[in-house]
Amino acid sequence: MRLYGLKNCDTCRKALKSLGGVDFVDVRADGVPEIVLSQAFTQFGEALLNTRSTTWRGLSEDERARAPLELLHDHPTLMKRPLIERDGQFFLGWTAATKAALGVD
Repeated sequence: MRLYGLKNCDTCRKALKSLGGVDFVDVRADGVPEIVLSQAFTQFGEALLNTRSTTWRGLSEDERARAPLELLHDHPTLMKRPLIERDGQFFLGWTAATKAALGVD
């Protein structure tokens, strides 16, 4: 299992602690592989963009109008977090539904 997030994100830290033993990828330092972004975007669409983030608020209207995958490639911190990959399946956010699907209380 792999968790894509930010090391200073409280939600990502909670998910890491609850899941234990997962590979952590810091999207700010390491980015997100293109294939992962593409597959996650296919599954979640524009919900993958965190339009409440500081990064989003700092973008100009022209930048916000760009294609979501281009934005995520250039600004990986725009991705809603955490993005969890398990056996080719993706889970977005640390919600009750995600916890249930992953078998976490």
